[in-house]
Amino acid sequence: MTPRGADAIRAALDERRELPALIPYLTAGFPDPQSTPGLLLAAQRCGCRVAEVGIPFSDPLADGPTIQRSGFRALSQGMTVQRAIDSVREARAAGLTIPVVFMTYLNPVLSHGVGRFAAEAAAAGADGLILPDVPVDEADEVRSVVQAAGLALIPLVAPTTTPDRLQRICDTASGFVYCVGVTGVTGARSAVSADALRLLAAVRDCTQLPRALGFGLSRHEHMELLAGHTEAVVVGSALIDAVDRDPADPPRAAERFLLGMLGRREAQPA
Repeated sequence: MTPRGADAIRAALDERRELPALIPYLTAGFPDPQSTPGLLLAAQRCGCRVAEVGIPFSDPLADGPTIQRSGFRALSQGMTVQRAIDSVREARAAGLTIPVVFMTYLNPVLSHGVGRFAAEAAAAGADGLILPDVPVDEADEVRSVVQAAGLALIPLVAPTTTPDRLQRICDTASGFVYCVGVTGVTGARSAVSADALRLLAAVRDCTQLPRALGFGLSRHEHMELLAGHTEAVVVGSALIDAVDRDPADPPRAAERFLLGMLGRREAQPA
């Protein structure tokens, strides 16, 4: 059975528009523990169709310097798994309606308790979960618990993923398939690689689920280039840098950056 959250995510990303959907990545608790709900609402006002909330972890193997720095700062200010979940609940109470996907690593989820985490995240209004350090070969137990709670378990694939493995991953995916556009960690880069475009095409051969390309995207030109190649684009490091440059008003800083990514001049009224 398709989990409830997967339906919400797919509906948001299947809507066809001129540009791919924009999925902002926000580190829970950055730049301070109170900012996350306001940043999520800012993303919604700008027209983002899904939001990704990173729960910081002390050993973030897939994250580059910018997201690592944001995570360490959030942890130093007391961010926890529970507080991250609560921040999504607070944003929902304030009017957030777009789907939300948590991204974290297995250890924080195990520490919280997989069943407890899934149930509390779903009750708070989350729709999906990304665990980059859980390979498809070891994901069955986590997937069954997460999906039973109504959350999509969203896999990552990379240019180095073999064809057989890619098919296995796509066969068990829900919500969307997160396509890693580079071989390496997160971080803003200047161009979209040919490997990324080949990966997007290969994923389409394996599944009709929406695809989201992430790792390295930072400009409106990237969105234009990817039109017709992917259903969604994830932006993280460049957004976090933009927020970090304007600590006095993080939601406004996020709005300016996200509107620029989308090529828009104004956000929608709250």
